[in-house]
Amino acid sequence: MASLYSLCCVLFLALAIVASYVSPAVSTSRRGFERRNEVEDGFRVMLKHVDLGKNLTKWEQIQRGIKRRQRRLQRLSVMFSTAISSSSVVKAPVAAGNGEFLMYLSIGTPPKSYSAFMDTGSDLVWTQCKPCSQCFKQSTPIFDPKLSSTFSKLSCSSHLCVALPKPTCGDRCEYVYSYGDYSSTQGVMATETFTFGKVSVLNIGFGCGEENDGEGFSQGAGLVGLGRGPLSLVSQLKEPNTLLMGSIASVNRTLGAIKTTPLIHNALQPSFYYLSLQGITVGRTRLPFNESTFAFQDDGSGGLIIDSGTTITYLEESVFNVLSERFIKQMKLPVDNSGSTGLELCFILPSDTSKVKVPKLIFHFDGADLDLPGENYVIADSNMGLICLAMGRSNGISILGNIQQQNMLVLHDLKKKTLSFVQTQCHKL
Repeated sequence: MASLYSLCCVLFLALAIVASYVSPAVSTSRRGFERRNEVEDGFRVMLKHVDLGKNLTKWEQIQRGIKRRQRRLQRLSVMFSTAISSSSVVKAPVAAGNGEFLMYLSIGTPPKSYSAFMDTGSDLVWTQCKPCSQCFKQSTPIFDPKLSSTFSKLSCSSHLCVALPKPTCGDRCEYVYSYGDYSSTQGVMATETFTFGKVSVLNIGFGCGEENDGEGFSQGAGLVGLGRGPLSLVSQLKEPNTLLMGSIASVNRTLGAIKTTPLIHNALQPSFYYLSLQGITVGRTRLPFNESTFAFQDDGSGGLIIDSGTTITYLEESVFNVLSERFIKQMKLPVDNSGSTGLELCFILPSDTSKVKVPKLIFHFDGADLDLPGENYVIADSNMGLICLAMGRSNGISILGNIQQQNMLVLHDLKKKTLSFVQTQCHKL
């Protein structure tokens, strides 16, 4: 099969994002899909996976994604540990940061092209700016506000400055954001014209970073936060229909069953898209765990988020252990204990892979069952002779990763506070 498959379509109100990832060498699909109808309005924003074009094997890409996940989970751990802390040691808000995909856009008038990490786990939109006292290397020239006729600094009384967790105000609104791996951005808040494709959007609030540090950002010029907070790009859009990224404005135009589940609010971590996971079925067996397993804890930890910046899904350790036991029992293949892939559960493929039967995997959310196709949770490579579960264990927070969202249209409706999903063929959009 082809070396690339479509990953997912992520839709925020009327904001759809289309991306690609690497396909398994052995097909595990259980069904085909129909092409959806296109819509007339909207436009497509180009995304690029951070590892695309690096001549990496499938397993190398997965391993790199797992390493990025370790940094991201480290950040999340710091976020939860400081969420209710009264200590004055932490001077700046801590966000998840980074991601798996780069978004292409232009900033200023005249527009200058940049790429920035797309992140559904954070809010702030920022890019490196001149004068830059400390900046990481980027492939494009650093944004110079003096060369743009539409650049304007935000006042301390502006609603976006007030929305900052810890702004510093003098003659301008200043921000400081630190991430869990000690990378950071610091600068002045401003508004500017952002251009996506051929459509320009005026007065987008963003951080003009004059002191930025962190190797995780070096592939882009900054970050586009798509979280639920007021600073994010999607929260700032006054007319969502003008920023359709992709060719679809509504899941109502899709073919297939649309499933909808509530977005859950975590008061201590309001930026994340939390879902209520009530059960998991492997094959015909529903796993025995209590719904309280994914409940929020007093420190803001717990729960399950859907995240674009994490490669594979991570489940609370006790649940992952039970899920692994069920898979081992139902796969009926010898377990590979070499640890060569970086994934936690792998099996040795037989010479005749056509006889391999992958058990169904269903996530039971509040009011919606997500019946995943095989390629969304197992990765097989006939050359290595292995087939692996694209999931892992975690403590503190569970994450529905982007492999599980591949070939899925996901609608984040911020007004209705719901998330809808429907299977599709993203490469045909």
